Amino acid sequence: MENQKKAYLFALAAVLLWSTVASAFKLSLRTLQPVELLLYASVVSTMVLGAVLAARGQLREAFAGGWRTIRPSLLFGFLNPFLYYLVLFQAYDLLPAQEAQPLNYTWAITLTILSIPLLGQHISRREIAAIFVSYLGVVVISTQGHLLHLHFANPFGVALALGSTVIWALYWIYNSRDLRDPVAGLFLNFLCGLPFILVYALATGALHRPAVSGLLGAAYVGIFEMGITYVLWLRALKLSVNTAKVGNLIFLSPFLSLVFIHFLVGERILPSTYFGLALIVAGLVLQRLRRRPRTAAS
Repeated sequence: MENQKKAYLFALAAVLLWSTVASAFKLSLRTLQPVELLLYASVVSTMVLGAVLAARGQLREAFAGGWRTIRPSLLFGFLNPFLYYLVLFQAYDLLPAQEAQPLNYTWAITLTILSIPLLGQHISRREIAAIFVSYLGVVVISTQGHLLHLHFANPFGVALALGSTVIWALYWIYNSRDLRDPVAGLFLNFLCGLPFILVYALATGALHRPAVSGLLGAAYVGIFEMGITYVLWLRALKLSVNTAKVGNLIFLSPFLSLVFIHFLVGERILPSTYFGLALIVAGLVLQRLRRRPRTAAS
């Protein structure tokens, strides 16, 4: 029981920290270009994850397999952090945080859709209903509640936000076959992703002398979005007697995030955002419901 209490504390800490990152993205992008935020945050995250492994005495072990261990991280690092966060930060740069954050939260629905052709999984009527409900929420948020007109305030930003869910879902599908320690694997993914980010930043001429506020924001993102919070969440799952006990706490994150967006970023949260987010979360909950086993009489 003591371990379960610790699991809840670790999970709640992770949820609280993840709830702040949408605001951190938006505030940092006021002084940094998306690729600059990605580069500085990724450097910090790599250092943090490396420090965690060093504290555990596992840093040398992360490289123990040589090229065989590092090779998968070339693909994983290209997908995350490079491609995923580049697209996501571009979306945040174009959209209000209250729109970008809930749209990105539909990645679990995207994962279900992509699992059909890539993993050969079958989709149930319940999951089809979940997809419909969640994407109805996407339309509500993207049109700011004007469903009859279907007028999207920023179609390209919406496309980027939804596109980021495709990249994230692909990353998790391929990463599900990775047998390495999760923290060591993430560290190597970020380490291998850094050259892609740096080359892109240099090729596009995006690097400028950053403001101190931008660097502080990037450091915050690197520590709490890309780094230590993931370790806290893994710890919570490991300590919990049932992963569902802490897993369901993640549904608090998007609603808490709106609170931070309002008070830290200064956005007035639209009623359509609340309603659309409620639909998205309802779809995610519906997706996670387990089928009841049939009895002999049924």
